[in-house]
Amino acid sequence: MFSIFALLSQIGVVPVITIDEPQQAVPLARALLDGGIGCVEITLRTSSAEEAIQMIHSKCPEMLTGAGTVLTVQQVEQAVRAGARFIVSPGFDPSVVDWCQEHEVPVLPGVATPTEINMALARGLQLLKFFPAEELGGVRMLKALRAPYSEVKFVPTGGIASHNLAQYLNLTNVAACGGSWMATKSLISDRNFDEITRLAREARAIVKQARGDDEVKL
Repeated sequence: MFSIFALLSQIGVVPVITIDEPQQAVPLARALLDGGIGCVEITLRTSSAEEAIQMIHSKCPEMLTGAGTVLTVQQVEQAVRAGARFIVSPGFDPSVVDWCQEHEVPVLPGVATPTEINMALARGLQLLKFFPAEELGGVRMLKALRAPYSEVKFVPTGGIASHNLAQYLNLTNVAACGGSWMATKSLISDRNFDEITRLAREARAIVKQARGDDEVKL
């Protein structure tokens, strides 16, 4: 579990992807890998998501594939059967978290308030999704949370792109950032995989510049 979280933090960015057609999944994964990003979060927002996870898991086993927008235990079970290696939720659902912990599946529940962070800590979770990041105060909010929750690290998602990625990565309580700008629905539908590779490479360069030789410790 912790090695997966460590890998996410080393990569520094988690592409959040919505797949409309399953055949887009493997070329997308390869485009991200070519850009130096070895992880992806496939959101369960379309009927193609489960098959997309299966295809990436089968054809690109080197890609660390997770499922996002997970709202129910049933969705968790389906995603894990398809090959998802980690689960991401937009909010904190105790039943989803408990299932993942019982089955030793890494889970990143979304939090927006100190109360939800306390709920996560009560279950031993110290890496959490902060969503929607920009709408919740972004960098300023994460700085404010740093003192009372010094042991917690976040994966902020929502409103983050290349223009503000470094601001988040410079925070000591940020492990990685999630975002869809590296592979938008239009880029995927247009099969503009060269541009996806370019944006992935740009994102990784921002990570390296922001962190230098430092590694995020979980």
